[in-house]
Amino acid sequence: MQLRTLQGRYSVLIVLLIAFASTLRVDAAPRRGEEGVSPAPETVGPSAAALGVRFVEGSTSSLIVERDGKEYVVDLATQTIRENTTPLQVAAAEAQQAPAAAGAGSGATIFKQQCASCHGADGKGLAASATPDLTNFRARSGISTQRVIDAITNGRPGTAMPAFSGKLTAAEISEVTTFVQSLSAQPAQSNIYTPADDFVYSLPTGRAVPKGGLFVNFAHRFAYNPAFSGPGLGNTLLGFDGISISSFGLRYGITDKLSVNVFRSPSLIGRPIEFMGTFNVMDEQDGRPLNAALRVSVDGQDNFRRNFTTNFEAVVSRSITRHAQLYVVPTYSINNRRLVTKPGSLAARPPELPGFDTFSLGAGLAVNIRPSVALVAEVIPTLKNGDELDIHRPAYAFGIQKRVRGHAFTIGVSQGPGTTVAQRAGTRATLVGNPSADTPSGLFFGFNLMRRLR
Repeated sequence: MQLRTLQGRYSVLIVLLIAFASTLRVDAAPRRGEEGVSPAPETVGPSAAALGVRFVEGSTSSLIVERDGKEYVVDLATQTIRENTTPLQVAAAEAQQAPAAAGAGSGATIFKQQCASCHGADGKGLAASATPDLTNFRARSGISTQRVIDAITNGRPGTAMPAFSGKLTAAEISEVTTFVQSLSAQPAQSNIYTPADDFVYSLPTGRAVPKGGLFVNFAHRFAYNPAFSGPGLGNTLLGFDGISISSFGLRYGITDKLSVNVFRSPSLIGRPIEFMGTFNVMDEQDGRPLNAALRVSVDGQDNFRRNFTTNFEAVVSRSITRHAQLYVVPTYSINNRRLVTKPGSLAARPPELPGFDTFSLGAGLAVNIRPSVALVAEVIPTLKNGDELDIHRPAYAFGIQKRVRGHAFTIGVSQGPGTTVAQRAGTRATLVGNPSADTPSGLFFGFNLMRRLR
């Protein structure tokens, strides 16, 4: 075993010597374009893959060598070799070494000179200055590179953050931006999934809102036009040309664990407004075995004038790998009501329907098929008093979700048009008064859009 390890390391050293010798030959060769020197022909040699060498994206000091079925990370700056267990360890190790290896013009040096007095030498912030923790991955995730550049360049009005325009060059601002973002790199825990959105589709993911974070959620459900039945669907854009049940809401983080939100759905389903408080009990990012959040909400119809429903729910999720996550959402609702279309004109009030206590057990799944693209699915069976609400089949949905920094967009098909807690278990059959509307041919399109505002 020791002999094989030595052989592997000697092989790595041989590759390094070859790469170093090639560098010397290139440096010693005449430069193209110099007066009196003809351009040197390009050197053609074996590919990196043929030598078992792989370059680390974004790194100028590390490469990966494969030997005997294992990968070794070779750090040229520190002249060390270690076994590679996850690609994230390379980025994390380089981020930790950046301050020590930084040159005079590096982002780390600029940060130390210009920013550390307010943000702390480690970027964790200072209580006396009330500066944020730049190493908090959840707080910094979703903030684009351009927003960081703008904050450094122009400062932040109303805060102690000054503008560095004129003090730093554009290149220096770019360097310190890169360094700041490396501080908030996601922890190298390879088996933890990070949800792209606050919702799977209608079920919540329980994702924590960082302190001071503000998110807006839009939901559109084209519930009156089936997507997969009848001729001539092209002239209605598969239902997208129909009437949309459009809802929106805001979520705000009071602390890293406590958040509040308000959500509003349209007159077509009773003009409900929902007020909610969420407390995140545990998080896998903190080394816990699962994520858990407790939520309490009140839905009031007719702009919070009548038909009130109180909801108590738990959102429990667990990562299968860093590419997938399971969600379970038990929900108890007091005085829940059938999901029906509001009759009459815009001024007409929703009907005063009898209320029933209900219990539903939602389940969801998100699976990444690409780093920023996931397939999502959910089902929400009502286990108590479903018949009293005319819910004879569980609401379900599936779709595809795309994440971009600060945004998430999900398009899918479902049979449930409701998006508030009290209404999401209701189905299209009840809404349109058609018992057969919950069949697969009655599925309709919809989409969600989430954006981080701050």
